Amino acid sequence: MNTASPSPKQVVQRFNHEVIEQGRLDSFQALMAPDFINWSAPPGAPRDGSGMWITFEDYLRPALSGLQVEIHEQICEGEKVTTRKTIHGRHTGALMGVPATGREVHIDVIDIVTVRDGRYAEHWGMNTLSEVLAQLRSA
Repeated sequence: MNTASPSPKQVVQRFNHEVIEQGRLDSFQALMAPDFINWSAPPGAPRDGSGMWITFEDYLRPALSGLQVEIHEQICEGEKVTTRKTIHGRHTGALMGVPATGREVHIDVIDIVTVRDGRYAEHWGMNTLSEVLAQLRSA
């Protein structure tokens, strides 16, 4: 029986597939440390795990049908995992005030996650959501 803990990369891959793609609250709760901090939270947004859940469940998943996360590459150094990925989906619901356009959406993301004891402890990230929103508004 293999009792080895998942690697930090495996934890991040699981989060992307089970939480972002599938919207699994059980996986989210299992993967978030109680003292998690999102250093990239927008001003006024919660910096704890609730802010991350709101982003996926209230904004992205309802707006993007067939949402998928494509991981292009990951680099792990100690507890930190850097992931370059693209979030794909069809814009079939309102996305941050932009009515559905039916267009295919591609949000490029670079995340740095600190994984401690198999859970997300910290997050930093950059993404192209603002550029995507501008393109959708001009469609």
